[in-house]
Order: sequence, then C-alpha cells, then structure tokens
Amino acid sequence: MVQRAVRVSTANGGAGGVKPFGNVTRGTTNPNRLRRVDRWLAVPQAWRLRTVDPDDRPLVVDLGYGASPTTAVELQHRLAAVNPRVHVAGIEIEPARVRSAKSLEHDGLSFHPGGFEIPVAGNPVMVRAFNVLRQYDEADVPAIWATVCARLSANGIFADGTCDEIGRRSTWVALERSGPVSLTLSLKFGAFSAPSDVAERLPKALIHHNVPGEKVHTFLQALDHAWWEAAPLASFGARQRWIASCRGLRAAGWPVQDGPARWRLGELTVGWSAVSP
Repeated sequence: MVQRAVRVSTANGGAGGVKPFGNVTRGTTNPNRLRRVDRWLAVPQAWRLRTVDPDDRPLVVDLGYGASPTTAVELQHRLAAVNPRVHVAGIEIEPARVRSAKSLEHDGLSFHPGGFEIPVAGNPVMVRAFNVLRQYDEADVPAIWATVCARLSANGIFADGTCDEIGRRSTWVALERSGPVSLTLSLKFGAFSAPSDVAERLPKALIHHNVPGEKVHTFLQALDHAWWEAAPLASFGARQRWIASCRGLRAAGWPVQDGPARWRLGELTVGWSAVSP
C-alpha cells in the first residue's frame, strides 16, 4: 500500500537528518518506458551536459528508478553519447532495490539509497523523477520541488513527469533552480484520438486541475481545437497534422517554446505560466 508523503516540515531528510525524505512507492517500470523524456534530455537539453568544467564529470540523477534499475541503465547509455564523462546516480528509497542494482555499477553508473534530498556528492545538472510524485499527495509537491531544485547546479534542470506503462503518452514539468519553467507533452502518433487524451498522465501538480476554469484545462482544449482545425492534413499523416496543430497554437498566442524539430516527434513544450494552477 502506498503511503502519503512525509510533509517537508516534519521530514528528517534533506536537512542533515538520516531518514530519507519520501516514502516507498510501487516501483513499477518497464524497459524503454522513459525514452521520450530521455530523448528530450539528450537533445534540446544536451547543452547542460557540455557546460560542466572539463575537469568535472556531469552528475545526472535518476530519482526513484523503481524496482528495476533498467531506466537508470538506459539513461546513462543515452547521455553518455552526448558526454562520455557523464555519471548517472540512481537513487531509491527502498534499500533492497539498491542492493539488487549494485552488480550493474560501473564508472559511469552508481546506485544509492535515499530520497528527494539526493544524498550524493555534487550538484546534478539533470534530475529525472518519473512516475514518482504521481504517487504522492499534491500538497507535498511544492516541498519536494523546492528540495530537489535546491540541489541543482547553476545550469541544472529537474524533469518531474508521468507516462503510461509503455511510454506512449508522456508529460513532464521542467524546473530550474528558480522553479518550474515549462510543461512538455510527448505522444506517440496513433496512440491518441485527441491531444487531451494525455490528461490522465499529467504530472501530479496539474492532474487535478484539468477542470473548467483552470489554465491547464484551457490549454488542452485549445490544443484539441488546433488538432481538429488541422484535420484536413490527416491524409498526409498524423505527424503533419500535429505540426500544423502546434503552429496553430503558437499563432493563437500560446507561449510555445519549441519548433518543428521537436513537433515532428509528437512533442510540444509550453511555458509554465500558461498552465500553472
């Protein structure tokens, strides 16, 4: 049974205490499940891995990797193609999961017990926490975000996201040290009838706000409208229709932050101010 998160005001971790900040979660995962966010980290966010001092190694954290270390192994492999010196630290609050992953450690990959306090030396340039905060109470999200963001390097980024079981529908909030900066949707073509189908996979900070009167609901409705407006392009394929939808959304004044190179992958990033609760 998943327990409610320890509130930051009473947590023993993250402030010199010995108890990790967080609770044991289900830990379910699948190989290649996080490919969409990994692709985003390895391409538009790759500059963060290259701005580290040449004498240092960029630290990346897979926070709450789950019962299997597969996603941490995949993340290290993908980011090493960008910077071979990258070191990925997988962090899990359940000690047995860490012990079972130890045999996979090598120079670029390690596993550690802990929680949102990120109990490893150095400040990470990237933290990825997927399908983790979804299992916490929404009231705990601000404290968790603040705890993780306080550990980021000057150019660091924290991706807090959710996806379906095999990674066809995925969303994530990107945060820097100052707080949230954007929301990204990433969908496999053919895995949705309308873009708002992704609503069930919104991050914890947004999923309960997909109701009339809230910004994220208005945004998804506008994206659906742009999708239906682009219906004449369906004969050219879902990719062309999606690209036209993203262009339409931008033309309507939404703060779309990316362009065709990302849209063609079924991805769309919008400024946080457009969707924040």
